[in-house]
Amino acid sequence: MPTNNISETTIKVKKSSSPHISPSVPDARAWTALGMLCFIYVLNFLDRQLLSILAKPIQDSLHISDSQLGLISGLYFALFYCFIAIPVGWLADRTNRVRVLAIACTIWSAATVACGLAKTYPQLVISRMSVGIGEAGGVPPSYAIITDYFPPGRRGTALGIFNLGPPIGAALGIAFGAAIAATYSWRHAFIVLGIAGIVAALALILVVREPKRGGLDTLPQDKPGAPATDDYQQAAFFETLKMFFSTRSLMLIAFGSGATQFVTYGLVNFTTLFLMREKGMTLGEIGIYYSLLVGIGMSAGIFVSGRLIDRFTQRSKQAYALLPAISLAIAIPFYIGFVWAPSWQVSLAFLIGPTFLNYFYLSSAVALVQQEVKPNQRVMSGALLLLIMNLIGLGFGPTFVGMASDFFRASFPDNSLQMALYSLVPFYFLAIALFLWLARVLRKESEQTHEVIQ
Repeated sequence: MPTNNISETTIKVKKSSSPHISPSVPDARAWTALGMLCFIYVLNFLDRQLLSILAKPIQDSLHISDSQLGLISGLYFALFYCFIAIPVGWLADRTNRVRVLAIACTIWSAATVACGLAKTYPQLVISRMSVGIGEAGGVPPSYAIITDYFPPGRRGTALGIFNLGPPIGAALGIAFGAAIAATYSWRHAFIVLGIAGIVAALALILVVREPKRGGLDTLPQDKPGAPATDDYQQAAFFETLKMFFSTRSLMLIAFGSGATQFVTYGLVNFTTLFLMREKGMTLGEIGIYYSLLVGIGMSAGIFVSGRLIDRFTQRSKQAYALLPAISLAIAIPFYIGFVWAPSWQVSLAFLIGPTFLNYFYLSSAVALVQQEVKPNQRVMSGALLLLIMNLIGLGFGPTFVGMASDFFRASFPDNSLQMALYSLVPFYFLAIALFLWLARVLRKESEQTHEVIQ
């Protein structure tokens, strides 16, 4: 695949329209928008993960198998979540991205309420698919809004903060979901969170303004008074599609992220069930200890990775690939220890490593894609990134683990999930190999750019 589709123009920060604000320092409006978008993302991921957090009471209530649980939290959800993101991204690149996000939040929140009202497995499947339709419009517009609020050199940190949404959402979901389920029922947790999301969508419209597309990027001709270029006009759908799929570095970051998510989603969607059913944890212990581990460990990993990306990519673009590869290699022995551990206390101690290290890829992938494409292609490109990595990871990771657990049940009736989680280890090595391949591609691109400049 050719690599010359990415503009080799050095992106610089435009002069601020305000004489009091340095163009390299985000203002209060940018941080307010980031905070609101992060809160919406917390709700997004909380709604998405609530099913896996409450897996055992839902299984007991609706009498569903591990395979059915894997399908509903994986493939069924991902099919709508991934493919609807493409037309939503195309629409958002042409309209008000904040409004698109608010509408999407309203849809997935209403569908979350429907999950709590589901009486049968088919009803729950339809409700979860509807959640996927709404959440498809959540993340890609947010990526582009943040990129237009924060200048180059600050985007890795900003996106790293935004990507704290999943760990915070997961931690709150574990604590909140476990507490509500223990006190009332799993249905109440879905209903309350869905209502909270509808209120948040209204607040988003009031708080966040639509930023100017490419307002912090220098026009490609980089000359005062030069006419506007196609970078700031509406990008053709198929032009963006062709650009993304013909650019080797973008495809490799997407496939490497997908292989990583195969592990992370396969793990996360069954961790609570694994700890309760095979390690002996109670729902109350899950709500305290596992929620703290996820909230602190995953948040720290995502935030630290964003800071490291901003620091090391100034020296070399290879850092976008090498940081995820190194973190995943270090995570492998800790992951094996988590699955092997004889008690839940030891298992949680080992889980600290993967929880911190498994998510270095996320800020790296988002920052690379948003940095390398044209401003008017950012939402669509973000949607394509999510399409590939979520279809692979979210779609097939939980589905694979659920089916593997049912497959191993005949031979290992007491620890079928343990055997299924062991089978995720090869995908760590696949992800590492893809990121190392990406590092070679980025090195060649940098060398070619250096030759052109000389």
